[in-house]
Amino acid sequence: MAKIQMKNAVAELDGDEMTRVLWKVIKDKLLLPFVDLKTEYFDLSITERDKTDDKVTYDAAAAIKRLGVGVKCATITSNAARLKEYNLTHLTPSPNGILRGELDGTVFRAPIFVKNIHCNVKSWAKPIVLGRHAYGDVYKNCEIKTPGAGKAELVFTGADGTEIRKTIMEMKGPGIIQGIHNLDASIASFARCCCRYALDKKISIWFGAKDTISKTYDGNFKAIFQKVYDEEFKPQFEAAGIEYFYTLIDDAVARIMKSDGGMLWACKNYDGDVMSDMIASACGSLAMMTSVLVSPNGEFEYEASHGTVQKHYYRYQKGEKTSTNPVALIFAWTGALAKRAELDGTPELKEFAQKLEKATLGTIEDGIMTGDLARLAEPAAKRVVDSWVFIDEIASRL
Repeated sequence: MAKIQMKNAVAELDGDEMTRVLWKVIKDKLLLPFVDLKTEYFDLSITERDKTDDKVTYDAAAAIKRLGVGVKCATITSNAARLKEYNLTHLTPSPNGILRGELDGTVFRAPIFVKNIHCNVKSWAKPIVLGRHAYGDVYKNCEIKTPGAGKAELVFTGADGTEIRKTIMEMKGPGIIQGIHNLDASIASFARCCCRYALDKKISIWFGAKDTISKTYDGNFKAIFQKVYDEEFKPQFEAAGIEYFYTLIDDAVARIMKSDGGMLWACKNYDGDVMSDMIASACGSLAMMTSVLVSPNGEFEYEASHGTVQKHYYRYQKGEKTSTNPVALIFAWTGALAKRAELDGTPELKEFAQKLEKATLGTIEDGIMTGDLARLAEPAAKRVVDSWVFIDEIASRL
């Protein structure tokens, strides 16, 4: 069979642990037999990032900017335990944080629906898309563990030497301090990405933050988002019959839980991190979630929204075949290939991506699934299989 041709490459960002193992299986069984796959490969394993002092991560970001499309496996963000486990020279920052900062993008995540996996929130009839601002906040923070009593201050020194100084706290003993930041330009990019995505999908935007408490920080988000919407998008939204509105984040959570879904829920960085996991879990599994980072310049990075499945990897190292769900990894590839096809004008590649998604969901709907989904399936799963058998079943349908 003649393979489907690609005009241009995608940036391929390999990852860690169990997801790295399955990444190769997916390529070998579901992609390479059908597509003359063109990629620029970057090894974003924790050891390679440590060895290159994250040069490989910045190189990968540059490739996504140049090629327009990237696809990323799940990666480890190091901590003290990982430092020891992998014999690292230093604690490496979050690779996702670097990529999001370099692309100045917004992450859009949505659950993958199948007929025999039902949401725990019974009112959710339509997917909720989570739009996560992907710059700044705690992911690009500065922290101090203070040894004793003293004054904690926030200081800004302007380029002209002008100083703004505020006291955070007169600390009576040891404690901790954290400084976070954001940029007006990045917040405006976030608003534009959300508005463009909502117009493309014909869905309304709900933006939630906490300006009643964080009057300057969250208040700035609220004001900039409203300004971008009013000046650049309001007539288009009205013509499309959709809306934008702001509400407090706690009110947004309460309303989301009672809604039927079908909106774009825009969140600040950390809020989006947490709430996207909540939506994914309520809809079945973190592995049943699409995730794409969209830059304001129109670059796209598709990824799995979950972690590296550490516990399964340890079992795999002992020779076990695990029942790890690879759906989000597969959909990262299909998303990237479909976008590459759209940009390059290669409809046969887009059709392949759609057929791979259909074969994947069809396998689950036929009652053949991994253990995480079998616990939720109605009717009950016919066969609970390991990852390798599951991927083979997809390949047979494809």
